[in-house]
This record gives sequence, structure tokens and C-alpha cells, in this order.
Amino acid sequence: MRLLCVNCGSSTLKFDLLDVLDGGDEIRRSASGLLDRLGDDAMLTFSVVGGASQKKKAALPDHGIAMREVLSLLDDHGLLAGIDALGHRVVHGGPRFHAPVLIDEAVIEAIHAVSELAPLHNEPALKAIQAAHDGLGDAAPMVATFDTAFYAELPEIASVYAIPRELSEKHSIRRYGFHGLAHRYMVQRFRELKPDVTHPRLVTLQLGNGCSATASVDARPIDTSMGFTPLEGLIMGTRSGDIDPSLPLYLSEKEGLSTAEVASLLNTRSGLLGLSGRSHDMRDLLASAKTGDRKSELAIEAFCYRVKKYVGAYLAALGGADAIIFGGGIGEHGAEVRQRICARMEWAGIKLDAGRNVAASGLEARISDDSSAVGVWAVPVDEAAVIARDVFVCLEAQGT
Repeated sequence: MRLLCVNCGSSTLKFDLLDVLDGGDEIRRSASGLLDRLGDDAMLTFSVVGGASQKKKAALPDHGIAMREVLSLLDDHGLLAGIDALGHRVVHGGPRFHAPVLIDEAVIEAIHAVSELAPLHNEPALKAIQAAHDGLGDAAPMVATFDTAFYAELPEIASVYAIPRELSEKHSIRRYGFHGLAHRYMVQRFRELKPDVTHPRLVTLQLGNGCSATASVDARPIDTSMGFTPLEGLIMGTRSGDIDPSLPLYLSEKEGLSTAEVASLLNTRSGLLGLSGRSHDMRDLLASAKTGDRKSELAIEAFCYRVKKYVGAYLAALGGADAIIFGGGIGEHGAEVRQRICARMEWAGIKLDAGRNVAASGLEARISDDSSAVGVWAVPVDEAAVIARDVFVCLEAQGT
């Protein structure tokens, strides 16, 4: 079965053409690409395994137009006709979706209904879904798989908010959790790397423009940093993470901001960008900090400190851990960030090997010292593989 897997970020669209073989046990990549920094000056990279590759700038103002560009690109390389189905990552599934589902009008309406809870992600995914349907019609079924599904059975003590229960029930308010596909991949990959570890206790860290931490036991999450929306938790590229709940009310009153303006402030102008006043990109901040920029250094230190606090909290919740796993763009490539997070954690059995840590840029590797009681790993996350398996399982169950 040949699948086109689509992963929409807030300003990106990743796509992978994957062949699922041997009843879902083997996945082979045929082609992949990234449309980055969507807008008038977007960057498109594309490569066919063992074949052509290209990189170019293009005007791609939104995810719908970007999706049409993907279909055109695949068609130009003779890869479009053989696609059997499409899989779309959707960030927020709300209270309804706990498993992959065939996309129809009712599903689209349900995704749209919770879009206000993931404003940077759900609507872009819907634009890509609509563009794919416009381009392919009903020739290839489409499946949605949800980040929130991994956390559907999060223990109530971790998912509940301490507000009046009647309001929680009326409005389906709970901690939903996000980045589920990424955390699932890290958990599954650790079980493959260390099959001798039974019922593994893991802290997985997805660190990129969006960031989250998850604590799990035997592949079941017991807590996670993101909550009702993807705004809660760690400091992120442009998102604030944890703040005093009174702060939005205070800002609204003092600055005369509407609720929508406060939401935009916390989602798009805060985090690393807000702290540094310079950039949301960790690479830029590391470079500017080396030149003595104090605000960039503060942003980096605050970012790492927040992650360290969550690691410590989850070690307590788990009663210790077998491993800490770094994934995401920063987690996979940021050796200095990993070192800062793990510094002075020897008391918890965490000790990095400096050489291994520096060498593991974009590579899967154990980066902890042999004497470290808790293993520390860098694991490049392959969300497309998770999407592909979810699509395969969904279509098999449907008899499609």
C-alpha cells in the first residue's frame, strides 16, 4: 500500500510518500519533502529516494496552496497516480476522536469545531485536507490521525482541572495533551532499542518550535505538559507555556486587549521570541548568545530550566525512570541544549557523555555515560511512519 502522509505545522507542511509492506511491519520511504516558512517567500525541499532532489523558493501563502503544490510536484515526477490513500496529522481531536478515522464531512465539521483550541494547527490541516480532496477527488481515501488520541486514557488526576466540575463536563474541559504522534514514536522506538527493559518508565521530550514533555509507563502516558490547548507547559518558540492564570485577565484590562488579542499574544509573540526580542529559533539564539546578547542567553536558560523542572517532576511522578529521550528539531540537533537541561542532574542518576552528546546531531544514539543509571537518548522522530501505520490499520479495519 502506497501512502501520502501529510503533517501540517503552524508554518510548515511536511509530506512523505511511504510504502507499507508485510502487513504493516515494514515501511519504506519513496520520497519526502518540506514546505517551510509558508508565505510569500516559502522554501520547498523535495527528494526522491535514490533519485531527483530539488530546493527552491516559492510563494505559498497558506497550507491549501502548499498542498496543491505537493500534488503538482508528485505528478511531475510520476508519483501521484500510484497513491492508494492519504494520512493527515491533526493536532486536536477534542473529546470525540480517540483513534484514526476515515475523513468525511462529519469528521471535517468536528475538527473545525475544536479549531479554536489549536488555532495554529487545526485550520491549516483542514486547508490541506480540502486541497487534497479537490485535487484527487474520491480516488484515494483520506484518514485523520490525532495527536490527542495518545492521551485519551490519561489518568484523571493528571487530566482534570480544578474548576467546577459542571463547567468541565459542560464544555469538555480537560487536559488533552498534544504531540502524541511524536511521543508514541519515541516510546515505541525505545522498546525496540531496549527490548530487555520491561514496563519501561520514560520521560520523552519533543523540543522544537512547539515543545512538550510526557511521562509514560509501558507505553501508556501518565502525565504530559500540554493541556486543554497546546499553549500549556514548556516555553516554546512563540508560545508562553505555563503562566499565572490571572495574567491574561490582567493584560486584557491594562492593555485594553480582547480575548483574541491576548490569545494571539501568548501563542505567537511570546516564548523564546518574547523573551529574546530577537528570534523564535533556538539556532539564532545560541549564535547571538555567543556574541554576548544577554536577552538571548536568558531565553535559552529559561527554556532549559523549564524543561529541567518538568523532567524532575516526572521523575517524581514515575518513581524514577529508565530513560529520558530527546526528539524534535531542538532535541535531535541541539547538543548544547541537551547538555544544559541535563546539567547537575547526577543526583537523579542522569549523566551525559560529552562526546556522545556532541556526536549525536540528527542521529539516533545513547548520549548518556555508561555509568548513568538513567539512559539518555537522542531519537530522530519519524511522525510519518506513525501516520502510515495508523492509516494502514484504519483502512484494514474498514476493509478498504
